[in-house]
Amino acid sequence: MILTFPHMGNMYIVVKGLLEYLDLDVVIPPFSSQKTLNLGVKYAPEFACLPLKINLGNLIEARQLGADTIIMAGGVGPCRFGLYAQVEKEILHELGYEYDTLVLEPPDKHLGQFIMRLKKIIGTNSWRKVIEAIKFSYQKACAIDLVERKVQYLRPREKRIGTVDIIYKHVLNTIDNAQSYISLQEATGLGLLKLEQVPVNDDLRIIKIGLIGEIYTLLEPFVNLEIEKELGKLGVEVTRSLYLSEWINSHLLMNYSKREKVKPFVQLAKPYLNYFVGGHGRETIGYAVGFSQEGFHGLIQIAPLTCMPEIVAHSILPKVREECNIPILTIYVDEQSGKAGLVTRLEAFIDLIRRQLENQRRIAK
Repeated sequence: MILTFPHMGNMYIVVKGLLEYLDLDVVIPPFSSQKTLNLGVKYAPEFACLPLKINLGNLIEARQLGADTIIMAGGVGPCRFGLYAQVEKEILHELGYEYDTLVLEPPDKHLGQFIMRLKKIIGTNSWRKVIEAIKFSYQKACAIDLVERKVQYLRPREKRIGTVDIIYKHVLNTIDNAQSYISLQEATGLGLLKLEQVPVNDDLRIIKIGLIGEIYTLLEPFVNLEIEKELGKLGVEVTRSLYLSEWINSHLLMNYSKREKVKPFVQLAKPYLNYFVGGHGRETIGYAVGFSQEGFHGLIQIAPLTCMPEIVAHSILPKVREECNIPILTIYVDEQSGKAGLVTRLEAFIDLIRRQLENQRRIAK
């Protein structure tokens, strides 16, 4: 059994860490690229959302590298993600790519359910080792997010654009290669130390933007056209509504880690959306309200074209914008999206926010 899984941002480091800890064979697909997208677009249904198309491309490329078993997360509610595994398996079968599929559904009641769903892939490993593997891989997710937040803070402030991302790439590699808690702590600590030494401009007026929306389009740089890097170049510090370790803790580990504070997005969303609409629609609204209360200057919603939960959220955001007095930009992505168009829209949005802030300062004087 040679395992593989689709890409979603830096998730490959976490899943690879889990599987390798259990001494299982794993193939990481090549990072998502135009080739990956072309494969997915060619074989996926035309109106399938972008994540499914790129996932399909990932799995075709992984099969060509020898993988024979797919690990996929499952989903619940009115979101097509819960059907991905079956749809992709059928398409791959028609193409002659035979795969076994293991779907890890989120637990309904307790962490034990998630562990039991791992049973098919743990082989001869003891349950104790499985739990250790889960803890270790979760620590990798926490380390990645800690470094990511530092990178998001530094990008708009660095004196030489690109310095932070060079260090960031190196730190991710060292976290990926860490085989023990000690080496993971060393990789994280040294990485943060290197980032602290990046020369910065302290006299800049930084714009703070909250990124909200569907998790895949938030976490996968190829899909969102590296929006965080582009915003950094425009002097924008970003914070996302979803980070990998938080999502793992709340959706798979049932808030097992008390270190991760559960964000009250459900309560914040209630005046606007008081029920589950699938995907991350309710988080989008809740975090929009939360970011506005924390003094963010604007919000950007990112979602796949035709994503129903985010379309529901999009229809509610104008009311949030009006009552919370915060600018909001919505960006839908599909296979036709291009970086030039994205950058133009971002530049216009950030210029709008800067003008509004400047007018507020004049009035205050």
